Amino acid sequence: MTHHAVKNIPDHVAIIMDGNGRWANVRGLPRSMGHRKGVEAVREAVRTAADAGVSYLTLFAFSSENWSRPESEVSDLMGLLKTFIRRDLATLHKENVRIRVIGDRSNLRDDILPLLLEAEEKTRDNTAITLVIAFNYGARDEIARAVRSIASDVSIGLLHPAQVTSDLISARLDTAGIPDPDLIIRTSGEERLSNFLLWQAAYAELMFVPEFWPDFSRATFLEALANYAGRERRFGGVSAPTLAVGP
Repeated sequence: MTHHAVKNIPDHVAIIMDGNGRWANVRGLPRSMGHRKGVEAVREAVRTAADAGVSYLTLFAFSSENWSRPESEVSDLMGLLKTFIRRDLATLHKENVRIRVIGDRSNLRDDILPLLLEAEEKTRDNTAITLVIAFNYGARDEIARAVRSIASDVSIGLLHPAQVTSDLISARLDTAGIPDPDLIIRTSGEERLSNFLLWQAAYAELMFVPEFWPDFSRATFLEALANYAGRERRFGGVSAPTLAVGP
């Protein structure tokens, strides 16, 4: 894969793909067309991230709050997800992409869960970029599930409360083994995290771009990476002194 000439590439980029519906509204099209166009933007984003040398790309595909949308829109989104996995899984697999799915798996529809599991299983040993799909995902729900599992181990004596560290909590989250995001991008001009990767975002750089998700092109993505490369990340410390110390 060709690595683009951007320096200081983030290891993990997470994207809140927002604005499919508004993209369609502006054009007088049904919302479903916005979602369809959004899938094309997903394909382009995965290719761009892989070419640039990003190791992990997390996409917020469907939040646990999205079930409250109109039924027709939910079923359209489900249909798109199924189509995406059926149509794109072979290509992603051939391109050595590994897929991880995060989110609550209990109570998922019978026609969706097997597809997600198959995508993970089939690509498990791939070594190029890892595509993390956040599906039926909400960060507070994820943290609550992690805390329940720790509480359960404490209650039967497997863990002592003093052993509960931030590392232990990280290891119980859906993202166990995935580094925290370096950069979180949200499209469509909204400036909030919307219950996405709240624990993992502790030191992430945040970027809000005006484009609706269907308009998020390779050029937009590369521009965001270049913007990231110019930022100084201190992780709560102070910046390195800029004065050279004499002999």
